[in-house]
Amino acid sequence: MVRAIVGANWGDEGKGKITDVLAGQSDVVIRFQGGSNAGHTIINEYGKTALHQMPSGIFYPNVTNIIGNGVALDIEKFLDELETVKAKGAKPNILVSDRVQIVMPYHVLFDVYEEERLKGAAFGSTKSGIAPFYADKYSKIGFEICELMDEDYAYKKLQRVMEVKNLLLTNLYHKDPLDVDEIFRHLMELRDRIKPYVGNVFAFLQEALKENKTILLEGQLGSLKDPDHGIYPMVTSSSTLAGYGAIGAGLPPYEIKDIIVITKAYSSAVGGGAFVSEILDEEKAQELRLRGGDGGEFGATTGRPRRMGWYDCVASRYGVKVQGATQVCLTVVDALGYLDEIPVCVGYEVDGKVIRDFPTTPTLERCKPVLKVLPGWKCDIRGIKKYEDLPANCRAYIEFIERELETPITMVSNGPRRDELIYR
Repeated sequence: MVRAIVGANWGDEGKGKITDVLAGQSDVVIRFQGGSNAGHTIINEYGKTALHQMPSGIFYPNVTNIIGNGVALDIEKFLDELETVKAKGAKPNILVSDRVQIVMPYHVLFDVYEEERLKGAAFGSTKSGIAPFYADKYSKIGFEICELMDEDYAYKKLQRVMEVKNLLLTNLYHKDPLDVDEIFRHLMELRDRIKPYVGNVFAFLQEALKENKTILLEGQLGSLKDPDHGIYPMVTSSSTLAGYGAIGAGLPPYEIKDIIVITKAYSSAVGGGAFVSEILDEEKAQELRLRGGDGGEFGATTGRPRRMGWYDCVASRYGVKVQGATQVCLTVVDALGYLDEIPVCVGYEVDGKVIRDFPTTPTLERCKPVLKVLPGWKCDIRGIKKYEDLPANCRAYIEFIERELETPITMVSNGPRRDELIYR
């Protein structure tokens, strides 16, 4: 079967841990979209590892980990992560699609320069080159990794592309032009290093389906960062939805039978954009930030502090539905054990009305949260293995969210380690 693990919210929901857990039950794990602009943190017998390019099944030697066509592949970061994983004693099994497109050196530069140019109107980019990469991909001037195997073809194409890039660099950003030959030499070095891992992913997956292999699709970020269904324009540049897994991996859409959507027991977000349930009291936000995640709510890629908010039922219900969830996993419930009372956003007030449906961005930016306060459980729930052993108020909190999501919560994560997961 094919199952997908995706996020309901703004990203950072804890997908890496759940993928790591379920990868042990899988034959194939596929990253199908996104780039190095977000990370999945894994804590296992190899220690703590922040993965940015690698699929989260990389620590299982019996799992084939695939970089799918839809990924923005930064070859240098990919190779660095591969060496890090190997140095920890793991024996990764990795296959990179010959059709995947690569992040070029100038993509990162354009990302940095554009954020500088926009100043106060910047998007809060991680400056990983992701938006320029996808812009080039859909402008048909990107580079598939297979194109690098034909040196004459690749060089002539690079010359054509760099004519335009250097005009932008010099005239719009007032920077020095880039040397085509220098970029090409660098690309050839990277090509030679990654070549042993490149293969025909489409053929591999067709065979895996014939053999009834268990395939796990791993998404980056979450529903609200999707460019078609999220808080546009403060979104990422590739689709974050499970449905895109069929495209970004190269699978028939009807093969995706199980969609596990991850949502955190409170809200957090990186970057700009509407965030209705945000905790505006910085002291309260900082306390939750320090207690949250696996070592505080700070970006795995940038290290920057995440914006903190109470659980948002409106946004999460939308995020779960737009993903087509068959089940939900609620993560980081253990972080809330210090609170006497826990506010939950159950509606949005806008133009004198209370709405429960997630609105489009112009309306969203005018919304204020309608909060319902639930009692806390005032204890540490780490180490609890059975759902019925959780404090009554903790179970009530989970079940309240489940009713709001209108989708069963089948897993509750009460710690960052693999074994800190309660099945319902």
